[in-house]
Amino acid sequence: MKYIFKEGNNDRTLLLLHGTGGNEEDLLPLSDMIDPEANVLSVRGNVNENGMNRYFRRVAEGVFDEDDLIKRTDELYNFLKEKSEEHNFDINQVYAVGYSNGANIAGSLLYHYQDSLKGAMLFHPMVPRRGIELPQHTGVKVFIGAGKNDPICPASEAEELRAMLEGAGVNVELYWTNLGHQLTRDEVEAAKDWYEN
Repeated sequence: MKYIFKEGNNDRTLLLLHGTGGNEEDLLPLSDMIDPEANVLSVRGNVNENGMNRYFRRVAEGVFDEDDLIKRTDELYNFLKEKSEEHNFDINQVYAVGYSNGANIAGSLLYHYQDSLKGAMLFHPMVPRRGIELPQHTGVKVFIGAGKNDPICPASEAEELRAMLEGAGVNVELYWTNLGHQLTRDEVEAAKDWYEN
């Protein structure tokens, strides 16, 4: 997987996961806004959909290829462990920052692995999977940024995701904007406040 790693000055690492069609450069400005002192691991999705980078395949808009999602989530989980050893960062202090497709793969990490993330900022996510029991996540916190008028990720998806994560012991903050699927400065600033507290 192609990635950028930048060493920081504290024990936290921000795992940056772009949206469909993005790359490992896209969310670097967010890491500067949220925690300029943290390590940064920004990963490019290695699935190609009509020339666009993604983290896993989909069958149609909003319909995930579940087998591929499981496989790619496992791949990202193992990649994280490998890079933590290679770059000497604390695997227990990783905070995902994901937008859209990147938020979905970050959410999938929490759906499948107990010790995958310390926290996550999920911007415009959907529910990764249904009908499975999540591992318990004591001490994990998640910020969800969602648009009330998001045509790609309906408000009900954010509500259901919150309920499922809370059921697994996650402390969730859900932040609403009145806009659509775009990532807004307001929600990034709200995520920063959440992250610092």
